[in-house]
Amino acid sequence: MANKKLGKDTAHRKAMFRDLVTDLIINERIETTEAKAKELRSFADQMVTLGKRGDLHARRQASAFVRKEAVETEDGEQQDAIQKLFGDIAGRYEERQGGYTRIRKIGPRRGDNAPMVIIEFV
Repeated sequence: MANKKLGKDTAHRKAMFRDLVTDLIINERIETTEAKAKELRSFADQMVTLGKRGDLHARRQASAFVRKEAVETEDGEQQDAIQKLFGDIAGRYEERQGGYTRIRKIGPRRGDNAPMVIIEFV
């Protein structure tokens, strides 16, 4: 099997990873469970690789996966997640050949004791 199922059906799992990748692009750091973060890492790396390619086809492939959410830039303008991916994030990793994310353990979640991590861009 290529991916873990995480106890979810295909549509739910795909929607969950689309949301997580979009949140990671917008916030550049999210807190989630360890199992989700390990699977999310491959999707996030794929999106950064598409951003580094930068052509129209790569932009359309990324747009088909990443949700259309607006990001507030430091100068007060609105920017969507795709623009941030292809502008800020892809430019940052121009020289890097992979491994764009880092996973740091933060301990168990209160309530169900699930191992929690922070996944962020390097």
